[in-house]
Amino acid sequence: MFRAFSDEQILDFLRAQVRDGQVFTDTKTLKAQSFSPHLSDDSSGLALAYIEAGSTADIQGVMKAARKFHISVIPQDQFTSTVAGADGFEGSFILSTKRMNQIVEISRADSVAVVQPGVVNGDLDEAARKEGLFYAPDPGSKPFSGIGGNVATNAGGMSTVKYGATRDNVLGLKVVLADGREIKIGGRTLKQAFGYDLTQLFVGSEGTLGIITEITVKLMPIPIGEPTMGVAFFDNMTKLAEAVAEIRISGVYPTMLEALDSNTITALDRYEGTHFSENSDAMLIFKVDNRIPEVVNKLEELMDKHGAANVKITTDTKEQAGLEKLRRDMLPAVFAGQNHIMEDMAMPLSKLAPMMDYIHDIGERLNLKIYVAGHAGDGNVHPTIVWPKEQTETPQVVIEALQFMFHKTLDLGGTISGEHAVGMLKNQWNNEELGEDVDQIQHQIKALFDPMNLLNPKRKIN
Repeated sequence: MFRAFSDEQILDFLRAQVRDGQVFTDTKTLKAQSFSPHLSDDSSGLALAYIEAGSTADIQGVMKAARKFHISVIPQDQFTSTVAGADGFEGSFILSTKRMNQIVEISRADSVAVVQPGVVNGDLDEAARKEGLFYAPDPGSKPFSGIGGNVATNAGGMSTVKYGATRDNVLGLKVVLADGREIKIGGRTLKQAFGYDLTQLFVGSEGTLGIITEITVKLMPIPIGEPTMGVAFFDNMTKLAEAVAEIRISGVYPTMLEALDSNTITALDRYEGTHFSENSDAMLIFKVDNRIPEVVNKLEELMDKHGAANVKITTDTKEQAGLEKLRRDMLPAVFAGQNHIMEDMAMPLSKLAPMMDYIHDIGERLNLKIYVAGHAGDGNVHPTIVWPKEQTETPQVVIEALQFMFHKTLDLGGTISGEHAVGMLKNQWNNEELGEDVDQIQHQIKALFDPMNLLNPKRKIN
């Protein structure tokens, strides 16, 4: 092969396009930004450059260089993907928007916020609360993930049961396309019916259709009254799921219904120094926005109906913070000291209990340690399979277990990606989940927006 341009010529051109940000080409930075811990290794090679954009013009400049030299662009925000959705590969440009982290506006009058993509989810929520409002989506990565990445993956979280995922809270976007144009789609009105809904097309597109430069999101008023949280314990996850299904449609409108199985509870006890595993085998953490007597009575009634034990309800803010921390610490508690794969399936609510049964049976049949937790209120389940740290290769039996779970999920009418996105880990399943016709349409949409296949290739669809 006779190259038309050397790496240095490409990098010189790139540097000339990035005036407000910074271009990194040192090996240490490229390694740090190219490979997700536990998800990828250096076998795919180093990116050619890592760019921290400081402005929309920088992003347009990077895309200009990418088009000129036919180089793939991997969008990154805070780089918290759990599906290898933002890892670099050999010769690519990694384009980060984490420097673009300004809250442009918080409007009480319109109940919206306008933010750049690098704004951290928790920081936006904190700023909104100073105005008597809050930002509802709360993924487990809330303290450190960026809104841009949340939008790109349609991140969910614990409050999705009441307030929806990121998709349900995005009103408008600005996006730089592969050809360098910046388009404005959607707006700040709560109703929009003009034109095709391109805003929602970009939400969850994982950086394959454009680079998000600005986001307009809904803000909610902080509810009046005392928020109320509680815990309840069940004999197993199936009984817990049955209770959740009835709570979900009871009219109490919970803001959190989180499930933890016995393995997960035991791991949390080790991690936190708590003693929850002394109770039954499945733990439900629940929350409602205010302590209305009728709501609390209904919750207690349904817990009793489904055999819950050791039910505790509290309005104490410290106790509530402790319960929320317990749920957020689930991942480091489970992951500690062992290799792991955490999955992300979402079920129709009526199928959550059968899926819980199936996961338990798979673990016993294949002799695997599986930790099961999830956002039970919206049917989202996260089974985590672990194996010894010294065993560096993923055991074949683990892969077989995941394949069984994926097929069962689809058989029950669910999806194998509820909130973590697709990335490179599941993009072979498009045809299986979507069907041949829809799979083809997905590729046609990609080709329309990105005909040179520059933006995050091999992710989302393959």
